[in-house]
Amino acid sequence: MLKDLIEHIAKSLVDDPDSVVVSEVEGEQTSVIELKVAKEDLGKVIGKQGRTARAMRTILGAASTKARKRSVLEILE
Repeated sequence: MLKDLIEHIAKSLVDDPDSVVVSEVEGEQTSVIELKVAKEDLGKVIGKQGRTARAMRTILGAASTKARKRSVLEILE
């Protein structure tokens, strides 16, 4: 569910939605959601001064609290 949420947000932001890859690494207490986009779309996902990335992390935090999990978003280059 959280993976799908991040994938939907990322695909809405970028020019090349086919290059968006989201994977989830489940740990004992925390799941890490890794987001990979095309190199030219990296700036759109991060945003000015990291605002877009911070907003995505805030949304993920709220959704993971509701799901009673802890999630971390990592944006890979």
